[in-house]
Amino acid sequence: MKKRSNWQKYLDLLNQRNIPEKARRWYVFRVEQFLDAHSGIKIADIPVSAIHAYLEKLSRDMRLPAWQFRQSVEALRLLFVDLSTAPAADKVDWHYWEKAAIKLEARHPTLAKTTTPKESVGLSLATHSSCNAEHQDVMEKMATIIRSRHYSIRTERSYLDWVVRFFHFIDNKPLQHIQSADVENYLSYLVVQKNVAASTQNQALNALVFLLTQVMGRSRETLQFSHSKRPKRLPVVLSQAEVTQLLQQMSGMYLLMAGLMYGTGMRLMECVRLRVKDVDFHYSQIIIRDAKGQKDRIVPLPVRYRDDLHDLIAHAKKRHKADLATGTAHVYLPDALARKFPNAAKEFIWQYLFASSKPSIDPRTGLIRRHHIHETTLQKAIRKAAIDSGINKKISSHSLRHSFATHLLETGHDIRTVQELLGHSDVNTTMIYTHVLNKPGVTVKSPADLLPGQA
Repeated sequence: MKKRSNWQKYLDLLNQRNIPEKARRWYVFRVEQFLDAHSGIKIADIPVSAIHAYLEKLSRDMRLPAWQFRQSVEALRLLFVDLSTAPAADKVDWHYWEKAAIKLEARHPTLAKTTTPKESVGLSLATHSSCNAEHQDVMEKMATIIRSRHYSIRTERSYLDWVVRFFHFIDNKPLQHIQSADVENYLSYLVVQKNVAASTQNQALNALVFLLTQVMGRSRETLQFSHSKRPKRLPVVLSQAEVTQLLQQMSGMYLLMAGLMYGTGMRLMECVRLRVKDVDFHYSQIIIRDAKGQKDRIVPLPVRYRDDLHDLIAHAKKRHKADLATGTAHVYLPDALARKFPNAAKEFIWQYLFASSKPSIDPRTGLIRRHHIHETTLQKAIRKAAIDSGINKKISSHSLRHSFATHLLETGHDIRTVQELLGHSDVNTTMIYTHVLNKPGVTVKSPADLLPGQA
């Protein structure tokens, strides 16, 4: 890139990609930094390991904001993928480096678990509307009761959000004056004015019933509410050929994650939160801990992904060693483990398997930590793969879990086994997947195919 003509080609490329003019000089600066670090080597001869090592080093620079780090990745991607024909270009997981540095916000379920009830209420108020002191006190009490019953942090966040919206709707009416009619009016408002789905309305109802009965001590018999009927939906299931087609559109870490979700039936967050210690190669299993309902379970480790997992863990070990040297090897620990085992946060076995490409500052503690990747990056990768695959189905990350269960039943596994692998408490929840085995109407020959002259 020493020649003026080469730099001009790069500038022309930035123009074609609609990079803002004021940002182009920074793209050039990022590339210059990389080339200066690899002076004397032709771009076509730069190995993949050199690109990875450079990005790893850059990721540990805490003075570099996440958006500038992503800008550096994009600048190098344009150089290697779009401008040059370097063999290393296709072997770098650019999508991971560009997207995985998304920072976990304070309200993210992983981090919100260790906030106090008062802090949790503050996060809801910061996102929605303000409340008076009386309402804040009752919301703090609500958060405390929810935690004493070991509800999930997502349930707590959802309930608090609905309550603060409700208080705003009734114009912060004093607690003793809140009546059943206020709840009915709010639920009607959600349906008529906001056009929410039946499941959303029922979620709001559950939150408000919890507030009135469990927090404010009202009798359930004195409350008259009507539930909206939730429509029964069949899960979106992909055939084995369609799963293959979908995975062929993915690469790198996201291919491995999607493959594991299909091969084990893991939920999205169960996959994202896997730690090094959860992979058991000896028994060919993966242990999913603290899943929905605070239950642990064991799922089979797909043989086809053993080598990929070995490679991922080996890479994670090198990165962890470098993080230890820079003081960024801390990881979030659940519940009271951080207090009981103060050094565990820096141990390798506790590191996230699918870690973010860049350490970030924990918004609650101020500690520099390497969290897991943000789940939205995997969701977007699957969504993009679904579009690129041309499969005409509404595919989401959960479709891989649906497909896992359905394909097990199709191959003769019993419903109880599938229930255990999915982590369902009630077998009736698992029964929805039997729709592929019982096909009334599908096996009936259509009258249109009985008409004379049909092939």
